[in-house]
Amino acid sequence: MQPLKDIRVLAVTVYLAGPFLSMNLARFGAEVIKVEIPGIGDSVRGIGPYAGPEGVHTTRQTEDDIATKFLKRTQGVKSLTLNLKDPAGRQLFLDLAKESDVVIENIAPGSMKRLGLGYDDVSAVNPGIVYCSISGYGQEGPYADNPAHDHQIQAMAGMMDINGQPDGPPTRVGVFVSDLATPLYCAYSILAALRHKDQTGEGQYLDASMIDTLATLMFMEPLEEAIALGQPVRAGNDSRTSPTGLYRTKDADIIITAAGLGQWTGLCEALDAPEWLEDPRYDPAGDRAKHLDELRAEIQKRIGKMTCAEAIEKLNKADVPVAPVRTMDQIIADDHFRDRGSLKPMRHAKLDAPVDGRVVVGYPINFSSGDLPDLVGAPTLGMHTDEILGDVLGLSTEDRAKLKDDGVI
Repeated sequence: MQPLKDIRVLAVTVYLAGPFLSMNLARFGAEVIKVEIPGIGDSVRGIGPYAGPEGVHTTRQTEDDIATKFLKRTQGVKSLTLNLKDPAGRQLFLDLAKESDVVIENIAPGSMKRLGLGYDDVSAVNPGIVYCSISGYGQEGPYADNPAHDHQIQAMAGMMDINGQPDGPPTRVGVFVSDLATPLYCAYSILAALRHKDQTGEGQYLDASMIDTLATLMFMEPLEEAIALGQPVRAGNDSRTSPTGLYRTKDADIIITAAGLGQWTGLCEALDAPEWLEDPRYDPAGDRAKHLDELRAEIQKRIGKMTCAEAIEKLNKADVPVAPVRTMDQIIADDHFRDRGSLKPMRHAKLDAPVDGRVVVGYPINFSSGDLPDLVGAPTLGMHTDEILGDVLGLSTEDRAKLKDDGVI
């Protein structure tokens, strides 16, 4: 199944947000052309370790070695080297944009416009283009010119303030959440814009900001109400109003959720504590929030006498959500993810075999009408330059050789 197989995407993308968007469009069959600086490429290419014909090493062993970060983030795309600071390079970009459906970029705000390759420039040669820019704070506004990575966005959006232990410092979420969530919004916004184009013939400009993405995620929760009620917004692994939280068994940590009345009743049943249901201190409709520390201590006493397997069996039987806290090694070894296709072996475009012991993300949703094809491995720098300039723009071998001699490609 390749519903986007007739869509061509021109991508000026670096680091994580733009490449993750590119990868998700490629997953549905779009031809994604990643534009990279000749001789340099995406800066992530220079961050080891590297994988290649000689295996995985901390330093590059051959010219075909690719950084494992790049292999994870840049599946399914083609690499075109193009000097956008050269007038000839800019013209080639516009020529390619004329033959494309989508342009995406996540370099510094205003950079594409200063190069003469902003939305107005591209739409002048292709009025139907869907042009998507991703940045930390958006293309306009009081913070637009501030440099930012995920750390700064989590801080500015308030996510760090609500994350961490109540008596500890603000804590960043352990994955680059704004870099990952923003391109997901962008992906379906691009599909909506393409649908709009089908209906009207009009292209449009999409201005995506990571800080706005985090704000929309955070305020799905009633944080302003918690503040008004004087409840702490930083609760660590616990809930502000229920005994939901992290507990230690004899051999492992588990996380329990007992948010609703049914789950609370099930928890009391599983822990052989029916008296808690009659205790006014623990009444969900009463002042239980004031006595949560006492209640959690009582729960820990009982959980601490069980093994992880015993606790999970009892709680599952009582329909109480529970799970062990697992390590990355345990997740990689779990066949669930391979069977469902959400994790796949890492591949390199120039190697026949998967990169030993490494995984890349697949797609977390299964379709009944057909499987999504596996993405090809990430490309070496400029691997598809001749193919793209020859097949898409019809440039001859001699033309391409001159462009290379002139430092344009």
